[in-house]
Amino acid sequence: MTFNEFNFHKDIEKGVKIAGFREPSPIQAMSIPIIDNGEDMVGQAHTGTGKTAAFGLPILDKIANGEVERALILAPTRELANQISDELYHLGRFAGIRSLAVYGGVGYGRQIALIHKGVQIIVATPGRLKDLYRKGKIDAFNPEIVVLDEADKMLDMGFLDDIQEIIDYIPQNRQTLLFSATMPEAIKDLAQMILYDPQYISVVSEEEEETNNIINQKYYVINESQRDKAIEHLLESENFDKALIFCRMKKEVDRLSEYLSALGFSVVGLHGDIEQYERERIVKSFRRSEVKIMIATDIVARGIDIKNITHVFNYHIPFDPQSYVHRIGRTGRAGKSGIAITLVSTEEFNELKRIKKEVGADMEFSVMEGGKGTLSDSEYRDLSDKIREMEIDENVEKIIEHLSKIDSTEILKKALTIILKDEKSENGASIGYDYLSVKDMIDNLDSEKKATRNNNRRKKRA
Repeated sequence: MTFNEFNFHKDIEKGVKIAGFREPSPIQAMSIPIIDNGEDMVGQAHTGTGKTAAFGLPILDKIANGEVERALILAPTRELANQISDELYHLGRFAGIRSLAVYGGVGYGRQIALIHKGVQIIVATPGRLKDLYRKGKIDAFNPEIVVLDEADKMLDMGFLDDIQEIIDYIPQNRQTLLFSATMPEAIKDLAQMILYDPQYISVVSEEEEETNNIINQKYYVINESQRDKAIEHLLESENFDKALIFCRMKKEVDRLSEYLSALGFSVVGLHGDIEQYERERIVKSFRRSEVKIMIATDIVARGIDIKNITHVFNYHIPFDPQSYVHRIGRTGRAGKSGIAITLVSTEEFNELKRIKKEVGADMEFSVMEGGKGTLSDSEYRDLSDKIREMEIDENVEKIIEHLSKIDSTEILKKALTIILKDEKSENGASIGYDYLSVKDMIDNLDSEKKATRNNNRRKKRA
């Protein structure tokens, strides 16, 4: 099957051709006929499977043919809103179709003015759009098609009430489309509430329902004090094209960015306190591979669709299983494989077990190869500089006299060995634990829990 078989308007076909689209992806092949037919639809598919074109192309075609005048697309983050708006612009530009990304963090005036000038498609985050409707600033914008993209992420971010309020402002005689990677009960309830007799389609297999099965998932158990050394060692040893590192807090993003930059890594940090224009610049530089590593918090990174992220690193294991799914979903996309690596401290075994149980994640325990008693490249450089600047002790001549029968090169090697042993004991201690040590710790933890439960039962019976 090719895109020619959809018989799009000639100006939309031109945009499709220039975009290089040849054969539709599964979600596109299944969605486009349903949307063309005017039916409501629920589509389940992971990010990176072509969802934007799946709903965007039939909407653009309807506008180009004069069947509808306006469409509204809701997205969880400003980054995703910009991304969708850009793609729709490139696909619909030859038909003169204008789209606008609407989000918070910038002034209202320009966005309102552009809407009143007559854009056909608004791509908006729920919070800003709700404010505009409440203020009566866009009452004239009555979309005939409404799309909820990444619905599960909007749910996770607390936008459910905002979405329900927005829907109340929109005419009932509309076509509504909902796309989501997962289908928790709250999303199913929302679909029943705002969609009319929808068609349900899915390109997510049972194995992929909770997490992508082409992602190689590994974890390392470390001491809390070893996180920086561990992430440094992994970045040096893993062969990656682009890497995304997740931190829990903004201050961790800033500190780790400074630490890795000082070591010579090509890295940028991204979090909610960074100004919008700067965030857009950072994302573009990462997308264009001008930098190889991005460090980000969960909320900011959701909705970012960047190709060729080969590795995702969890600097801390996330608190909840769904965050884990969203994090590792940044890699292993569009049929490509990826690697997700999580650093777990000995205090985080409970979070690890919950993710394994609830997500069904096939996480493989690994031992940090080469991390046992080694120094990083930067530490070797520092040690070399230290030796160059070292003053010679006055007793050295006496030692050399006693070692006169040993080759001078051999003496140098042995002396450096003594220095390296001291340096390794201080800086190059083994990173992480081996299998038996981790097994013993988990067994002991399980035994303690079992003993506590039995003790509580005895107290209740007493």
